[in-house]
Amino acid sequence: MTEFLLLGFSEVRELQVLHSMVFLGIYLAGLVGNLLVIILVVVDHHLHTPMYFFLMNLSILDLGSISVTVPKSMANSLLNTRSISYAGCVAQVFLFIFFIVVDFAFLTIMAYDRYVAICQPLHYETIMNRGACVQMAASAWISGIPISTMQAGNIFALPFCGGNKVDQFFCDIPQLLKITCNDAYLIFQQKGSLLIGVSVIVAAAGGRGYG
Repeated sequence: MTEFLLLGFSEVRELQVLHSMVFLGIYLAGLVGNLLVIILVVVDHHLHTPMYFFLMNLSILDLGSISVTVPKSMANSLLNTRSISYAGCVAQVFLFIFFIVVDFAFLTIMAYDRYVAICQPLHYETIMNRGACVQMAASAWISGIPISTMQAGNIFALPFCGGNKVDQFFCDIPQLLKITCNDAYLIFQQKGSLLIGVSVIVAAAGGRGYG
């Protein structure tokens, strides 16, 4: 296996160009929005608080997440190709898992930050001091490395005997498991709903804490 074939949105050349333009608009909107957040937090000293520090990290994560999948899909549409190299697919899976893990780690930290601000307001500055915030942020970023390495390694350690066509515009984990030679896809289907439910609950808790 030297490459995978990603799902094409259309075989019509005009629609392929339209797809790339739409994705380009979405990508630029996400890029500009997140860069503005990062610049504002860095430049405005009034925003040098734990809440905005963590929001800045989330913006960096958003930039990384969309940059992992969208540019490759745009390039494939413009070049009228569907291929992605084996190494490129491994990198997509690794980075995709990495950003998801770190994202949820920061949502958990942000929920804790709001808990301290609401339940222990008099001790907030002591607990959420600069050193603690930097340490928690560093831990969140580092935590994604072993988890994404292990998960990506487990996926690509499996033999692929169902062809090399991935029914998604990027190297999606469920679709990769679908073309492996074992029952990994069925196991993923059985446990996927539970994992998604837990993820939604964590995300909702973090969002309500900052709402």
